[in-house]
Amino acid sequence: MEAGVTGEEINVLAMIKGEERYIFVYNDQNRVEMLRTLGRYAADPELSFTWFDAAVMSKKVREMAYHQQLAQVHSSGSFVNPSSSHRRFSFDDQEGLV
Repeated sequence: MEAGVTGEEINVLAMIKGEERYIFVYNDQNRVEMLRTLGRYAADPELSFTWFDAAVMSKKVREMAYHQQLAQVHSSGSFVNPSSSHRRFSFDDQEGLV
């Protein structure tokens, strides 16, 4: 199987805990599966990965997603209010926040 360049952002999250190293690589399409994996690791008694670790890492995953969305908003110049798909907010410097 050939690897291609898709222009898609890849996220890398790592944690070192004692002798164990946890490195997670995921993209936007598999973010939910990544969060599930954190739960599976926390539930595995053979790993030192705890529920606290899972909570901290999942918070980081959500923060990274939030910052990526903000970057997209600033690059596109507009934002659709998630609570109302028909309202549109603009971040155009010329007109201010509408």
